[in-house]
Amino acid sequence: MIYFIPTPIGNLDDISVRSLKLLTECKTLFCEDTRITKRLLSLLAQRHNVTFQIQNFISMHSHNEETVLASIDKKIFEEHVGYLSDAGMPGISDPGAALVRFCQANALAYEILPGANAALLAYVTSGIKTHQFLFYGFLSHKGMDRQNELFEVLNAPYAVIVYESPHRIEKLIEELAQFAPNRQIFAIKEATKLYEKRFFGTALEVQKASKTANLKGEWVVVITPEIKHGGEAITKEDLIDLDLPPKQKAKLLSKLTGESIKEWYTKLQN
Repeated sequence: MIYFIPTPIGNLDDISVRSLKLLTECKTLFCEDTRITKRLLSLLAQRHNVTFQIQNFISMHSHNEETVLASIDKKIFEEHVGYLSDAGMPGISDPGAALVRFCQANALAYEILPGANAALLAYVTSGIKTHQFLFYGFLSHKGMDRQNELFEVLNAPYAVIVYESPHRIEKLIEELAQFAPNRQIFAIKEATKLYEKRFFGTALEVQKASKTANLKGEWVVVITPEIKHGGEAITKEDLIDLDLPPKQKAKLLSKLTGESIKEWYTKLQN
């Protein structure tokens, strides 16, 4: 049996009793990063006075999943085996899905344990008045892909949850303030950790508050859906005014209006 075991996203006490029990029974662990997992187990052992008997740590992350699974000896699954991502629920913007598919394809018994998840924590903490939301994960780092994805997020009919790194959170807040200045957003960094920090307000208000804040840490941002009556949608004029190459601008305008990219490109040249 293989168990997919969520790990704390910050506070070590968020590990479940069941997760600790199973970890003491596992002889093999698949880990996103073996160094992080070994450090976590050491801290958990001290905090909760337990002893782990892990004999085999197997590094398996987004860059080597298929290679590892192609060469694995299936006999190891005759005993309890665990999979841990670095933090939170495996398979949510973390590796794990490939191992689930491997278990399905090879008729191997597996179980997903419930546990810590930063996206759901942020959504509930935000207090946003909607029962529907979309988890988007990480936006692309740059270029046209990022522009398109941000455009989709801001025009989604639901609240949208995105993850962001400390290196790009300032950029994301600036983009939100530029394209949807009056949109309500909630941002939380280092959730459940000692230096957890929350921001709530319009994109412009959050941008102002963040100017003097320490932005180091992992972020979750919840973006409210556009309010149709009196809310601001991205218009053709907004896109036309963007400082982008005509080809990129034409792609965005095509997505908004349904007209072809070629038609918009021709209009922008005139």
